[in-house]
Amino acid sequence: MTDDIKDEPSTAPEEAGNVPIRAPELVGAVDWLNVTAPLTLSALRGKIVLLEFWTYGCINCLHQLSGLKRLAAAHTDHLVVIGIHSPKFPNERSTENLRQIVARHDITHPVANDADFRIWREYTVRAWPTLALIDPAGYLVGGASGEGHLPQFEQAITAVAQVFKDRGALRAGPQAEVRPEAAVPSDGLAFPGKVAVDTERDRVFVADTCHDQIVVATLAGIPIARIGAGHSGADDGSFAEACFARPQGMAVRPEDGCLLVADTGNHLIREVDVDAARVRTLAGNTDQARRGAAGGGAVTTSISSPWDLAQIGQLLFIAMAGVHQLWVLDAERGFLFPYAGSGLEARQDGGLDDSAFAQPSGLAWHEDTLFVADSESNVIRAVDLPPVNSVRTLAGGDLFEFGDTDGVGDAVRLQHPLAVAYHDGALYVSDTYNHRIKRLDLGTRRVTAFAGSGKPGLRDGRGARARFYEPGGLAVADGRLLVADTNNHALRAVDLNSGVVSTVIGPHSPLVV
Repeated sequence: MTDDIKDEPSTAPEEAGNVPIRAPELVGAVDWLNVTAPLTLSALRGKIVLLEFWTYGCINCLHQLSGLKRLAAAHTDHLVVIGIHSPKFPNERSTENLRQIVARHDITHPVANDADFRIWREYTVRAWPTLALIDPAGYLVGGASGEGHLPQFEQAITAVAQVFKDRGALRAGPQAEVRPEAAVPSDGLAFPGKVAVDTERDRVFVADTCHDQIVVATLAGIPIARIGAGHSGADDGSFAEACFARPQGMAVRPEDGCLLVADTGNHLIREVDVDAARVRTLAGNTDQARRGAAGGGAVTTSISSPWDLAQIGQLLFIAMAGVHQLWVLDAERGFLFPYAGSGLEARQDGGLDDSAFAQPSGLAWHEDTLFVADSESNVIRAVDLPPVNSVRTLAGGDLFEFGDTDGVGDAVRLQHPLAVAYHDGALYVSDTYNHRIKRLDLGTRRVTAFAGSGKPGLRDGRGARARFYEPGGLAVADGRLLVADTNNHALRAVDLNSGVVSTVIGPHSPLVV
């Protein structure tokens, strides 16, 4: 700390008379990312510090990342943004897994791995995400839980900066030497999120999520095309002109082979005419919807982080992860509306309106049933379509009841499942944070491990000998289960008869550009 920095708190008018609270020191993190050495508030005296307490599986936390980046860029000379990663799931405690997330989401601010919740407890945090603002004298001047508060924090940062600038106590310049973490691969696939198939036309589509593209290949893995310019954006047009932002789930419209894409980062639904090599927007307006959003015109209605799609008849069902609901798009009539889920984040069965989901992230269907990987509640759900119109839980625990336990129904424990695929009376489940593929017998509700050792890695072989690394997408084609093996930057296949795992498109595989 330099001698001319005054150790006096800023006091907003509404806080007058309150006793200033010194911000607890940042002690107890098991590791730090994006910096060469751990950060301390004492060394940052003279800077405004914004802490975000987050966990990487939480969609509300992910929503804030772009806003935090904009905030840091707008106040680059005096603001230090620090992510305090306090993990919900055991898998999220790993520094290596967190390092992958830092690369996947292009997080450039310092991140503390608060695996033991020591910083969390010092700040008496109760929810993800939570923001805490610290003035240059080291005192807490604001805090809020949940997303949507960044505009108010922007105003507070501007006000605090002016107060300390007037005092001559605002320190300019970089706060620490940046240490780049794991980078997004420049070739092959980059954190592929989902996979879809068109067996009639011999096509497999892979969401090349961190390249902001869709890769098209044959079912044998021979590359055909890349859809998208390869940088974030929302432009329609030819394959070379069109842009996506972190695309995830896809569905093929069987009558014409058009690909429908959950353009997650743009909060859009896109249509790809593969034969004409054109992309257009079907739904959404790029604004993120908030809880309680109503339906309306397809291209005028806001939506929130669509994560997966299922085309059933003329209706496109959408796993709207960002508002914890299922929505429906009727593209022919141009309408988009909520279908199931109250918007509360919970495991709650019942009718369509009074049921509740927690970050639904994967869809599959068979006959009159829609299946849902409800990731944050660690369960697999079934939605009985009209005329029944109800939601029920097939297997798994609850928001804070997770693990890696086979069994029947409610006794099963999963860890953040992101995908489901139907085949021959069973659901195959991407038990993402357990690095496994599991099989759910729909007749008995029994769940058994099918492929993967439960430890992260890239290894082919039969059953438990194979290894995956946070697999996020599934699709069935020609007796194989295709797997978007996200952190391995690979497309894998599991023979549904033998359980043997092979790699179809591996890391750094040469793909068309």
